[in-house]
Amino acid sequence: MKIRKITSLTASLTFVLMLLTSIVLYIVPQGRVAYWADWRLWGLTKTEWGNIHINMGVLFLVALALHVYYNWKPLISYLKDRAKKIRVFTAEFNVALAVTAAAVVGTYFLLPPFGWVMSLNDRLKNAGAETYGEPPYGHAELSSLKTFAQKMNLDLEKSMALLAAAGYPVKDGGETLQTIGRKYGIPPRKVHEVIRPASMDDNASSAVKSLPDSPPAGTGNLTLADFSARYGLDLNRLLRELQKQDIEAAVASTIKQIAERHNTSPIDLYETIKEIAK
Repeated sequence: MKIRKITSLTASLTFVLMLLTSIVLYIVPQGRVAYWADWRLWGLTKTEWGNIHINMGVLFLVALALHVYYNWKPLISYLKDRAKKIRVFTAEFNVALAVTAAAVVGTYFLLPPFGWVMSLNDRLKNAGAETYGEPPYGHAELSSLKTFAQKMNLDLEKSMALLAAAGYPVKDGGETLQTIGRKYGIPPRKVHEVIRPASMDDNASSAVKSLPDSPPAGTGNLTLADFSARYGLDLNRLLRELQKQDIEAAVASTIKQIAERHNTSPIDLYETIKEIAK
């Protein structure tokens, strides 16, 4: 066996796998959504795809370093001019440098076509959130059933009874939603759907729920209609009050989109809505 051939083949195989994992990580929903929905592709979770991507990157760098070592002379020849003298800034090197610099600058300023790639990435992430739903708060799947019930104002005993009736019995409230989901092959969001009727708020559909001091993860991706429904806000009144502050909003627009149209941040818009809700 020849080390040079093994090195080249390893670099090629890891490059292909890095390309594959890069595509998967490009289209995967945001982490909070992926974990909440227990998103998988070919049986692998977002975390597992990320782990493979990182280790393939390390292996690729090692193989690339060995490849450079075994092909040092040919690589040096690329930097020689017609007089066989080494020149770093050859015409070919300058073109390669210009292409790379253009990609970096174009990405930083989101210029076409680099900005299109990032916009498509945002659309894919947002589509994932619409398809699978947002968790009620960051890493809700890691909360124990007891803690989750407390945060969501659910009756723990009734929640456990609902889970048992649905065929997902639990011994106590100490198991996390993720653990319960994986035990029965369902995503954490399904656990939430099952126990949602255990709400202790008799007027949950009409009462205004206090808005958290800080917007929960994923708030920016909620439409104004969904946001109002989640916190029991009067949508028509909210639209009128926003308009008084020269904020034109559509019920189907997300908090993030409304903020961007008015040159403000989603957090500032959230604070405005919170003042209106008071």
